[in-house]
Amino acid sequence: MSAAQQTIHVGGEWRSALSGATREIIDPVDTSVFAVVSEGGVADTDDAVAAARAAFDDGTWPRTPVAERAALLRRVAALLERDRERIAGLESQDAGKTLEEGRTDVDCVRDAFVYFADLVMNESGGRVVDAGSDEIHSVVVHEPVGVCALITPWNYPLLQASWKIAPALAAGNTFVIKPSEITPLTTVALMELLMEAGLPPGAANLVTGPGDTVGARLAEHPDVDLVSFTGGLVSGTKVAHAAADTVKKVALELGGKNPNVVFADACATEEGFDTAVDQALNAAFIHSGQVCSAGSRLIVEESLRERFVAELARRAEKIRLGRGTDKGVECGPLVSAQQLARTEDFVASALQEGAVLRAGGQRPDGPGYFYRPTVLDRCNRRMRVVREEVFGPVLTVETFRTEDEAVALANDTEYGLAGGVWTADAGRARRVAGRMRHGTVWINDFHPYLPQAEWGGFGKSGTGRELGPTGLAEYRESKHIYQNLAPRPVRWFAG
Repeated sequence: MSAAQQTIHVGGEWRSALSGATREIIDPVDTSVFAVVSEGGVADTDDAVAAARAAFDDGTWPRTPVAERAALLRRVAALLERDRERIAGLESQDAGKTLEEGRTDVDCVRDAFVYFADLVMNESGGRVVDAGSDEIHSVVVHEPVGVCALITPWNYPLLQASWKIAPALAAGNTFVIKPSEITPLTTVALMELLMEAGLPPGAANLVTGPGDTVGARLAEHPDVDLVSFTGGLVSGTKVAHAAADTVKKVALELGGKNPNVVFADACATEEGFDTAVDQALNAAFIHSGQVCSAGSRLIVEESLRERFVAELARRAEKIRLGRGTDKGVECGPLVSAQQLARTEDFVASALQEGAVLRAGGQRPDGPGYFYRPTVLDRCNRRMRVVREEVFGPVLTVETFRTEDEAVALANDTEYGLAGGVWTADAGRARRVAGRMRHGTVWINDFHPYLPQAEWGGFGKSGTGRELGPTGLAEYRESKHIYQNLAPRPVRWFAG
């Protein structure tokens, strides 16, 4: 076990927690301790917010020209490219994902920084508003919100940090970020790159620590102007309540229970069948299902069900588990003992409610927080495993007979983050995608995203959007500047 690492960054300096508290970071593959980090609290959070406040009110970053801000974001992207293997390996060990997934994450983070750099550079200086008179000059401009509190989850710590940090900095804000206490290490690494790229002291601050202290204080803090949270529904509602008293801007990404709808015509050929099965596996089991947009609800046409599920289960049983950096490993462990126990509980409840186990359903022999990719057939919407987000390698199977029934099942969720539809009928694809109440809908695909396209959901999947132009707008305030070029008395009052 290594010595405790100073992982709190305030005003340009690394330090330990004021209390001296630390936290052990567990390797989910073998449950060993592989790092020890600082465990911040309320006092550390207050210091970080004060540093961000001073940097915004009196520092240089909000007043830095757009071209210089964009250039810094591009320098960060270049540093990520330079350190790709190191950071991907750290993400793999910290979060339990495969090395290839870690590499993909680093590439996507790089792309996010480049995208927001390009976006701000290509903007005009403001939107001119026609006031109906040559004597009036009216323009709407955009300014940074101020101090941003960024709270990120444990499943994609680096990626989710970048989706918040890149637009926040592009817009000219300062921030305090709180990564998950379970997986903080790549956020620490990203902070180091921000400093190396030349970000002014205080513009970026980091507090490692638990959500019920650090996260709660950030949400309620009167000097925080915006809080952006990605995580579970229960925690997200707490953030919203805590932020309400100060009427700060709030953006929430709270997960989903995502349908993957497969029509029989998508599998009319062997190639189509193979692709749909392969993508159903990817949808459900990438990163052991610990993905907010995981396609954990397979909704398959009844005539196709038996053949499709049999092949799906056969392939699921062959998925190779292990350490993500080992050759041939396709799926890593769950992130923690708590997440493993939660997954086991969901599967047990599903079987008790009448689901049929077709694959998995157990821990493999050996150490670590591993759970076999699991396929549960004969499921229905009354089952807890179908209604609630598992965040584990569990795929449920429901069936439909008509297009209307497929859409009704896809929308029968309190969430609305993402979903997929598989069909060879172009008209049907457009109809179903148009009727699905989800923030992202894939047609004949599952999981890809683009930094240019907004990400977020309907219903209890949250409020606001990340990525795309709207993702930048979340970190801005709009200001209308109205200039009278020929002022004269109004004579409203006759005195």
